[in-house]
Amino acid sequence: MTVDDFRQSIMADGPPAKLTLALVGLWWDAKGDWTRAHEAAQQDEVPDGSWVHGYLHRKEGDQDNAAYWYGRASKPVCREPLDAEWLNIARDLLG
Repeated sequence: MTVDDFRQSIMADGPPAKLTLALVGLWWDAKGDWTRAHEAAQQDEVPDGSWVHGYLHRKEGDQDNAAYWYGRASKPVCREPLDAEWLNIARDLLG
């Protein structure tokens, strides 16, 4: 799936099949449902899920919690605008 395909899928009622939990988290975030996004990222116990988890806590304004999750993902705390970070994460996770 390309980033453009992923973005287009946001028009649907639910995320596409076979997405990782981290990508499901990004998908729900793009839909404006932070709670579902957080639930998906929190279930993903690999670094990708921690990266999305950190992004979501940064978005919510909880910088200390975000820093913890970025650390678990071995990623620096992002200082880019949130929409740029979302796109960078999506690109990386979609490969």
